[in-house]
Amino acid sequence: MSPKSSLEVLRARIDKIDSELLRLINERLSLAAKVGTDKATRAESVYRPEREAQIIDRLVQENPGPLSAQATSFIFREIISIARSTEAEMTIAALGPSGTFSEQAAYRLFGHQISLIEAVSIEDVFRLTEAGEALYGVVPVENSTEGGVNTTLDLLLDTSLVVSNEVELKIAHCLLAQQGASPPAQIAAHQQALAQCREWLATHFPGVPLVAKASNADAARSAGADKTTYAVASATTAPLYNLEIKERNIEDNPGNTTRFLVLSTEPVGRSGRDKTSLVMSNTNQPGALYQQLAPLADAGISMTRIESRPMRAGLWKYVFFVDIEGHIEDSSVKAAVEAIQKESNFFKVLGSYPRGL
Repeated sequence: MSPKSSLEVLRARIDKIDSELLRLINERLSLAAKVGTDKATRAESVYRPEREAQIIDRLVQENPGPLSAQATSFIFREIISIARSTEAEMTIAALGPSGTFSEQAAYRLFGHQISLIEAVSIEDVFRLTEAGEALYGVVPVENSTEGGVNTTLDLLLDTSLVVSNEVELKIAHCLLAQQGASPPAQIAAHQQALAQCREWLATHFPGVPLVAKASNADAARSAGADKTTYAVASATTAPLYNLEIKERNIEDNPGNTTRFLVLSTEPVGRSGRDKTSLVMSNTNQPGALYQQLAPLADAGISMTRIESRPMRAGLWKYVFFVDIEGHIEDSSVKAAVEAIQKESNFFKVLGSYPRGL
């Protein structure tokens, strides 16, 4: 067989597979629509993060390759997103303007078939979601280099919203400016991004003022309007604001990762691979925290994170944000959490949700 004939055979096979994929995807969407109709009769939410997590986890485990786990997750997340969009419009609030890492996290979690509301601040994400203007909100909660996002942690104390999902996003910062821009009079970014690139900026631009913005995308927008302003932002923002990338990967820690939470008004059921987030305070006595967390050790429940944060109500008083493995509906977790609550001055379950991949 000639090389040309062989190529034509391969292309014919690909065309046949594509047609079969199209047929199967449409069949899947038809079945999903029937599920949506059933959900509507029971006033059940269109978005079921625990069910979606089970689907993605199963497919990643079943995947024989050469498709990567990340590609498998992406493809089926988008298929699920399309299926959801046929049931109802998904409105998601995330920090804007266009091009933020929060926006990228929202698409990673929900797929691209969503209606994204660009919030002006993290506080605005909470407000929009609490008011029902957005069905869900996406907020950053901690960074592997700089620790907790204090605004989010403080707002979690008082909100009526619950945490319903999470995702970790690898953060790669770029230095952006207009084409032909002169040396910068200032460098703008979100305060977390400035902190994550502190050493690089001090080495390459000593003495240049660093200006904190509401988001990195807002900084990029400022750079797009002023040739003397450089911005620290993601590569995706460059074409949005007519900027060029001066330097890539300027973060001090190449493993820099930010964790984002999804906020909603409804608790989430068990996926079988869950995490529960708590916040608590205790009395200022020796061994108080040890005694407070002892039920976790007694029940063999792993604690994946603990972080302290000053209470706004009193001097030298702290609350502790704690993540544990398991779902609040698990009998062992429920019993341990109830025991912790008895030892706490202040206590709140922030939510149980699928652990991020």
